[in-house]
Parts: sequence; C-alpha cells; structure tokens
Amino acid sequence: MKSRRVRIWAIKTNTTESGRSKKGKRSYTVRWVVAGREKSRTFVTRALADSFRSDLMQAANQGEAFDVETGLPDSMMETPAAVTWLEFTEKYLDMKWPGAAAKSRDSMTEALATVTAALVKDAPGWPPVELLRRALRDHVLPPPVRGLAMPPDIADAMRWLRHASLQLPDLRDAGIVRKTLDVLAVKLDGKPAAATTVRRKRSVFYNALQYAVELEELEFNPIDKLRVRSQRKKVAEVVDRRVVVNQRQALELLVALTYVGQRGKAKRGERLVGFFACLYFAALRPGEALGLREQDCDLPEKGWGRLTLTKSRPQAGKRWTDSGQVHDDRGLKHRAEDEPRSVPIPPALVKILREHIERFGIAKDGRLFRSERDNVVAASTYSRVWEAARRLALTPRQVDSPLAGRPYDLRHAAVSLWLNAGVPATEVAERAGHSVDVLLKVYAKCIDGEEATVNGRIDEVLTGVAWPA
Repeated sequence: MKSRRVRIWAIKTNTTESGRSKKGKRSYTVRWVVAGREKSRTFVTRALADSFRSDLMQAANQGEAFDVETGLPDSMMETPAAVTWLEFTEKYLDMKWPGAAAKSRDSMTEALATVTAALVKDAPGWPPVELLRRALRDHVLPPPVRGLAMPPDIADAMRWLRHASLQLPDLRDAGIVRKTLDVLAVKLDGKPAAATTVRRKRSVFYNALQYAVELEELEFNPIDKLRVRSQRKKVAEVVDRRVVVNQRQALELLVALTYVGQRGKAKRGERLVGFFACLYFAALRPGEALGLREQDCDLPEKGWGRLTLTKSRPQAGKRWTDSGQVHDDRGLKHRAEDEPRSVPIPPALVKILREHIERFGIAKDGRLFRSERDNVVAASTYSRVWEAARRLALTPRQVDSPLAGRPYDLRHAAVSLWLNAGVPATEVAERAGHSVDVLLKVYAKCIDGEEATVNGRIDEVLTGVAWPA
C-alpha cells in the first residue's frame, strides 16, 4: 500500500559513550512518518544522512507516493537484480512439474535444455553445447535431481552457465529470440530437426515466456512481436494412408507373431499376440493396452465383449516418473484422471484375450500383458517383435515401405476400418478416445469411397478422348 501522507523530521544526532574517549562515537538518524507509521534510518556520517533526507524531501515535494511498509518512494526503492534465464527456467519447471505427465516432463526438459544452452552471452571458456545440454537435462533442470553431486566436467560447465546466462529482460530483443528459434530448428550436427520436434520445442519456449509475462518479469511475449516468420516445415497432421494395413495383412501379421522367438517354450511373439490384437481390433494406444487388467475385461464365451479402460502405462523413463519406474501410471489421454473409456470388442478379440489369459495368466496387479519377469513390457521389446513379424508376414517391398512400420499403425488401421465401414464419426471418436474434429482431421486421407465416385465422374467427361497413335 502507498500513501502521500509523509512528514520528514530533522536529523537526530546519536552519541555513544566510549570508555577510552570522552568524545564518544556519533551516528545520525533520519526520521520520517508515512501514513502515521514512523520510519528511521541511521548513518555513520552527517553527509550521508543529509543526502538521504534530501532525497526524501525531493520525492515528497514532487508528489511521489511512499510505500507504507518500506517507507520509501519508488524513486528510492532498491532495484532487485534481474533474474537470469536459467534461474527463471528452474522456477518455471518447479511450477509445471507436479501436474505434468512423465512424457511431458521429458519433452519440456529437452526443449528448455536446448533453449537455455543458447541463451548465453559470449564469455571465455564456453563449454561444448552438447555438454551444456546434458548438464541441464540430467543434473539441473529436473527438480528431483537438483542439489545432487555432479561430475567435475558437468560442475564446471554449470558454473560457466550460471555466470553467462542472459538476464530475462534481455529477451525483449527480437534478434535474440529469433536466433533462439533458429537453434530449435536444427540438430546438434547442423541438420534440420523434424518438423514435429521443432513445433514441440517452440511451444514449450512460448509457454515459458507466457509464464514470465504472468509473473510480470516481461511486459509482453517476445515471440508475439516477431512480424516476419522464418521458413518452417509444415507438420503432417493426417495419417499417411500408406501405413494402414488391410484386414488380410493385419491377420497375417498377427499370425506371424506366433513364429517370433525361441523354439520350445512360449515364444516372445506369442505372449504379445493379444497386445497387438488390442491395437487392431479395439484401436487401443500401446500404453492403454499395457495398462489393461483382467478386471477391465468383459469376455463372454460368445458374442461381443467390452473393455473398460481406466489406466495407461506409457513408457517415459525413471527420471521423469513420480514412482521412479520406467512406465508412468496415469489416467487416459484427453480425459479426467479417473474417467474411463468403454470400448466394445468383436468376438475375434474376445477369443484371443480369453486364450491369452488361459495360457499365460496375469500379472500380480492384474495386468494382461507382462514380461517373463512380470514387468511391464518395454517399448523396445514389442517394437523388435513387431519388426520381426513384419519381415515374416510382408513381402520385401512391403517391408521397405511405411506399411505398418510401427505398432501404433495398427490403431490407425482400426480407426480407418471403422470409418470406412460407415460407423458414425461420433461413435468412432468415442471408442478411439478422440474428439470428432481431431478424428476427421487426422484420418481424412484414410476414408475411402469418395475417390472412386469422383474418378467415375471424370471418366464420363473424358469419354471418347484418346491420345492419338
């Protein structure tokens, strides 16, 4: 609170008696009152006290408002040292970390490590950029690892960075911000980064700057002031129809899985047939299939069954999860924490899951799909198994193509199949866990039917038109 009710008194001289000197030691106190609250400040010389009192008088005569708590006008308030970008980044991550999913933490830290290593002044002893990014990502930015011991080379790099990090107000300079955005567009080797990576990192950088505006550390978001956009690759937001398998190919891939692995005991591929079948017949995400439990499954002996999804177990890394495990344990994507999603499943998947439970059992916590050591199946494991199945089920030309290149492409195949079967988009979106808008945008190129109609109409127009011999 501030007030203009100010009274400034004369300087008071204080004398402290000294055992060795009758003269004693003097000090000088300036006293004044702001909104009825008395303030004072003592100085060792009269000149300093006179100067301070003169500044108070000048501010009062000019009509400045005085802060009631400190007793000082704005012109005499001590300006705090500007926050560096590194200090602000740590504060930003402290705010975002508790509510962020493990993969989001990983993504944020990677983006901010790239940005922070670039927002530095030219100082002697500049460490390699790769070392700076590693130091930030592994030892400084994630809140759980701060304060832990660092290797000597990392500690040296961080001492340099804390000295060289730009101050937050420096980012008002459009040139600095533009150079930083250019850094996000390339990899360490100088080659262009993937368009999706660039967009993700730009988004994190922009959001951090918005937080600086919220804290009133910046008056505006500097990125909004950039009027001329540099060339950027467009991000593909639709599914490439070349990755989508047809029904025959999907079944051949599922059968091929049973041949992947060692002979004798249950093959690794056999243990994962049900997992991949969930992706194709129920359009589950891999993390949702890994989190599927026996109590989530309604598997009647005949007819359609139902999966009630409540959990997802995406792989993120021990560093990013609250539990310290490799796989995060979280709710479903785009849903509230405990909001379930119900997915009716066809008899074929019901049969596959019943046979899987009968043969391989379930994990201690009820999960259907587990490793031989009862752990959550690693992404590297099911990816290797899938690649082996592709080589068995597809032709060499198809293996070299994008067709079903990733396990996730089975989900794309499922959603495309439902749309082309005439299932209403609202129902498909509900089962797949999408919004209708996103569904139609992402799968626009996978919906068949219109192309043949259009081709027929063009044929009618071109009837009788032939290239001369």
